[in-house]
Parts: sequence; C-alpha cells; structure tokens
Amino acid sequence: MVSIRPERPGDIAARENLLDLCFGEARFLKSSERLREGRRPAAGLAFVAVDHGRVVGTMRLWHVDAGGRPALLLGPLAVDPACRGRGIGAALMRRGLRAAARAGHAAVLLVGDAPYYGRFGFSAATTGALAMPGPFERHRLLASELVPGALDGAAGAILAAGPRRAGEGPAAAGPLAQAA
Repeated sequence: MVSIRPERPGDIAARENLLDLCFGEARFLKSSERLREGRRPAAGLAFVAVDHGRVVGTMRLWHVDAGGRPALLLGPLAVDPACRGRGIGAALMRRGLRAAARAGHAAVLLVGDAPYYGRFGFSAATTGALAMPGPFERHRLLASELVPGALDGAAGAILAAGPRRAGEGPAAAGPLAQAA
C-alpha cells in the first residue's frame, strides 16, 4: 500500500538515492536546478510516496519569482522505475497542488511534458514571456494558475526566491557549485 505524506528529515538520503536512480548526475545540470540550488522547498510542500516503509516517489515545490509574479516551481517529480504505472506520480501531483492551493499560492511552474502534466492543468499558455536561467525548451515550460490571472503580465526571467538552506547533502550545492 502506497501512502503520500510530507517529507521528513529522515527521508533525505532515500530521496537523493531515488533522484540519482531516476535522473543520474544529469539532474544537476538542468536549468530548474539553478532555481533550487541553495534553497529550501516551500514550507509544507515537499512530499514522498512510501511503499512498505520505502520511499518510492518524491515531489517538491519551490518559491520562485516568475517575471515579477510570485509562483512555485514544481520538481523534481520522481517515481522509482519499478513502481511506475501505479499512479504514484499522479497522486504526488494532486497532493502537492492541493496543498499549494490551500496554502494560498497562486501559480505553479514546471519544465516537463505537456501530455503528462496537461491533465493536472498545466500548459504553456501563460509562459511565453518567461525564461529559465539557462537552456530550456520553451514548449516544455508549463504553468498552472491556481488563481485565475495569477501570471497575467508575467515577463522576464524566472528567479529563485524563498529561504536559503544550509547543506542538505549533495543536492544542496550540486557538482557545478562544488567545482566553482
């Protein structure tokens, strides 16, 4: 039985191992990672899926400034390859988006596949004037307005926002920052 619950400090190592399994070291090279580096996830908006005591899925939301509008950045969303096809990713998405809306957040951005994320209300309709901090495929920059009109007039760079964090394992700095 899979349960979705808030991430706990004891989940960090398992989450990092899961992200390594799903994305490898390439995850540290993504433009989205530039927005997460050195930051804490938004309070109360980091979740894990647990199956028989083992972390098999993860999803976090992060504060960003989306061209002058407060928003959240979703990611990474990851599910253990051995557990895919069981609806775990969808359950994490629904839980995270509901929690974000309840907490009063107005918009969520992500970089991902429109056919998958479209079923959760994401599209590129409001992201055309926004830019990630580094290379990205424009058609994969998606948003969901939890409050209609939340991204009206949003233009320019998406910037990291929210509280900074002290070290939390390898994702706290990533290999690029460690090499600098």
